[in-house]
Amino acid sequence: MVHYMTVMNRIRNALLNPAWVCFLWVGVTVGVSMIATPLRFTAETITREIALDVGRVVFAGLNKVELLALILLLIVVRASGQAARFWAFCGVLALIVIAQSAWLTPELAERTQLIINGVEPPKSYAHAIYSSLELLKIGLLLFLGFSSLGAGNSGPGARPG
Repeated sequence: MVHYMTVMNRIRNALLNPAWVCFLWVGVTVGVSMIATPLRFTAETITREIALDVGRVVFAGLNKVELLALILLLIVVRASGQAARFWAFCGVLALIVIAQSAWLTPELAERTQLIINGVEPPKSYAHAIYSSLELLKIGLLLFLGFSSLGAGNSGPGARPG
């Protein structure tokens, strides 16, 4: 027996699979944190202060996008019927985003302002912690994304396609 699924059902199933949110979020995070940020400091015509100021604005924007991505991911995971399977991973992602939003991004922005004002700030582990959490976040998102692809069920009552 040949099974046929309408285009609308295929689109619905794809949208109910958390993988698309995970991979989109990974792309944004890698693009900003791992590619654009280090490259900014290699430009010969940009001073350290300007690069830091641009970075502060970019990371404030990234933080807002990641909060939105987290909310979207939680909604899609819940709607997909996979909440029980992925709740712990989503919880860790939420803790990472909250830590970056409430503690690390503001602290790093404050340190940036000190440098822009000509004051060298005291030693801090905030940048190392932020970077470590970025790597953990990317790993969790990749795991969640690939696990969602292999789940074989994209939503309650979904049929194989």
